[in-house]
Amino acid sequence: MSRKSKENHSLKRGLSSRHLSMIAIGGSIGTGLFLAMGGTIRDAGPGGAMVAYAIMGAVVFCMMTALGELATKLPIPGAFTSYANRFVDPAWGFTNGWAYWFGSSMTVAAELVAGAIIIKYWFPGTSSSLWAVLFLAVLLAINLFSVKGFGEAEFWFAGIKVAVTIIFLVVGVLMIVGIMNSGEEAGFHNWVLDAGEEGKAPFLNGIGGIIGIFMVAAFSFSNTELVGLSAAEAKNPGKDVPKAIHSVFWRIMIFYLGTIFVIATLIPFTEPSLLSASEDNVAASPFTIIFRNAGFAAAASVMNAVILTSVLSCGNSSLYAASRTMQHMAEKGDAPKFFARINKRGVPVRAVLLTSLIAATAFAASLLGDGIAYTAAYSLCGIAGIYNWLTISVAHYRFRKGWIKQGHKAEELPYRSPFFPFGSWFCIIVCIIICFGANWTVFTDFNWFDFLTCYGIIPLSIIMFFVYKRVKKTKWVKYEDMDFSMPKDVDKSDKSLV
Repeated sequence: MSRKSKENHSLKRGLSSRHLSMIAIGGSIGTGLFLAMGGTIRDAGPGGAMVAYAIMGAVVFCMMTALGELATKLPIPGAFTSYANRFVDPAWGFTNGWAYWFGSSMTVAAELVAGAIIIKYWFPGTSSSLWAVLFLAVLLAINLFSVKGFGEAEFWFAGIKVAVTIIFLVVGVLMIVGIMNSGEEAGFHNWVLDAGEEGKAPFLNGIGGIIGIFMVAAFSFSNTELVGLSAAEAKNPGKDVPKAIHSVFWRIMIFYLGTIFVIATLIPFTEPSLLSASEDNVAASPFTIIFRNAGFAAAASVMNAVILTSVLSCGNSSLYAASRTMQHMAEKGDAPKFFARINKRGVPVRAVLLTSLIAATAFAASLLGDGIAYTAAYSLCGIAGIYNWLTISVAHYRFRKGWIKQGHKAEELPYRSPFFPFGSWFCIIVCIIICFGANWTVFTDFNWFDFLTCYGIIPLSIIMFFVYKRVKKTKWVKYEDMDFSMPKDVDKSDKSLV
């Protein structure tokens, strides 16, 4: 293969600073915010929801700063999988790569089903499968064009979500202080502890209630780590990745905790409709209820459109993440080499098509029931996402230890996580608790379908890890043997990376 051909058949650095910033900002704004938020308040109370999301926000912030340290030093294809290969054990990288690819593929499947359900708000009685095919075609067109096309799509998708959330927060504050009508007496009475009246305390179901909504909170923050994966296709990763990551903290604080505060203040958490918000009942979304109380008659239709763009955004980013992970695994030899090919536009077409094929099972499964397919797909991808956060944290801890062991200083790194080593250990501990404890209700009314969708990836990953170690005879990477070499395609003009 000629030199020119090699240059053409590689990932392109086409993501600008604004692309990365919006990927980071919009990555965790989705149905978890627009629909599931009401259910978490109803299950754990306003105080419990605030605590759960604050804890998960701290986990994500520590994980993202750890990822930022890794991604600015080594903005390489495969990101999470590559870091596990270099700093933990190739068997761990193999297992995490397949789990992350499968989880992201299932996320695409779930979003296709969700999009088909949402569109029925305007077109009842139409075929879910036909809408899913149409949405998949749109996502394919975006991802097959170029990485810049993906970045532009995410930029505008995220912009819509951010704008609506900001408007919601402004309207909510005006309603709380009594400037706008809220549908009930203004003030903070919904937060008042009243032991004499059942269900009026700010905390509901105690610690169990908080732990029970950890997985929902984790779903809400999923795809935040995408900015680390996209570092390999960023124009100036040394400058832009840390900038994008630092927006995570303020996004979490303002968007999620602010939204919980507004909803809990304006809607009593004993309100039955808070548990009814779902893709097929957007009228019960807390956003819709509050906008409607403010006098916005078209609230349901507008929120339905916003949630649809949010679903497409999540599907778009998940298809991107899964295809890049598959391409890297194929290039390394952990997946069929057939899927390693990259076209002249820098797109791993075969990996994109494979992921789409797996995601296409969504509309076949939806023939048996949209709700069942959607719930199963999200349960499958949830544990995979938490496992990936665990992998990032373990890889970062060992990366820093190895960096020091080989005679380097932390000050030499272009970006440093401010909470090492406590941040990484905090993420590791919480992620393990979530993996094994967040779905504990499965055992109260046990059935094999729920168990396999909620926990099946855990024993499968353990088996894959030990089989790979036995076959490949891999070893835990020693600190003194870790590879910190830079990729050959790093932009030499970015002085922070050379």
